[in-house]
Amino acid sequence: MFLFSVAYLNGIGQNYNDLSGQQNNDLRTITTAVPFLMIAPDARSGALGDAGVATSPDANSMHWNPAKYAFIDKEFGVSVSFTPWLRNLNINDIYLGYLTGFYQIDERQAVAASLRYFTLGEIVFTDEVGTNVGTYKPNEWAIDGTYSRKFSEHWSGAIAGRFIYSNLTAGQYVQGAPTSAGTSIAADVAFFYTKDVNLGDVDGRFNFGVNVSNIGNKISYSETSIKKDFIPTNLRFGPALFLDLDEYNSLTFTIDVNKLLVPTPPVYARDSTGQFIIQPDGKYEIYKGLDPDVSVVQGMIQSFYDAPDGFSEEMREFNYSIGVEYWYNKLFAIRGGFFYEDRTKGNRKFFTLGAGLKYNVFGLDFAYLIPMEQQNPLANTLRFSLVFDFDAFNNQIQ
Repeated sequence: MFLFSVAYLNGIGQNYNDLSGQQNNDLRTITTAVPFLMIAPDARSGALGDAGVATSPDANSMHWNPAKYAFIDKEFGVSVSFTPWLRNLNINDIYLGYLTGFYQIDERQAVAASLRYFTLGEIVFTDEVGTNVGTYKPNEWAIDGTYSRKFSEHWSGAIAGRFIYSNLTAGQYVQGAPTSAGTSIAADVAFFYTKDVNLGDVDGRFNFGVNVSNIGNKISYSETSIKKDFIPTNLRFGPALFLDLDEYNSLTFTIDVNKLLVPTPPVYARDSTGQFIIQPDGKYEIYKGLDPDVSVVQGMIQSFYDAPDGFSEEMREFNYSIGVEYWYNKLFAIRGGFFYEDRTKGNRKFFTLGAGLKYNVFGLDFAYLIPMEQQNPLANTLRFSLVFDFDAFNNQIQ
């Protein structure tokens, strides 16, 4: 259970241009509303260092690259995943749940849908003087749908739609103004390439994927607020190489590269007394960088060149996931991975381990996260996924 001051609620969904974060010009973490959309929801990719844009298609491709569904080798499947979150903080009621399923219409087309649910557990709200004003369980969820189609023997594409709901405040009043749930409608645009390759005596397959996700309107948590927050529009791309070593053994190597397509916080100008300089139009004067108060489309374009320290900082805004997957006889898998994010942009660095077991009509996957720093809130994060293969079920009863 959390104790949660109403005075702090004005920071929920805080915009990335918060002036209080500009004291250290070297640290410019890009923050957005509804960050739960960026949490790896399934155990397979979670064990691969949060990589999945170009791995072989599975039921959980909705999050990583929905264009992969067009190449899936099953007609129908469902996956259920569960991730206890921030357990290293001794909080037992924060978790992410994920339900997804797909259906292959024919050999060129597929559709899929998913439901993602994130709860912050039970929170006690207090006012500025510490008076209890109620208990609530803030929660966020998103429901998705996608259509994926092959363009050729090697290429496919997909369009996905998403409705996002974020209720963090239970209508509490902040500075005399009522708060409300935030909503947004977003879309994904994705592409997938796959081709068989031959490396000497080893047969293989090369994949490449691109997914621009969460292209959608900003979110506000107050009807009276002028400022709205970007959702985590994200560019994900990368390759994967599958090697069929022999009749029983196979390996996959994969790399994902990610970049948030939202503006970078600028450095605001100060006067000789250290106070921020306010322009005649009421905005703060920018010393380095660009104005982050722009439209969604402008923010996506601007995100490639608006870093205050130029190209070197832009390159630090990319994070990287590297994963390796080994399968024995298509029945048992061992996975490992590494995730890297620059120190000035969030400083998430962790290893991942996991395993998978496939038996008849279902598969079970789990993943474990190992941070590089001690006392990291992500330490001991476990993910579990249960995948149902209805093709195998139909074959059994026939």
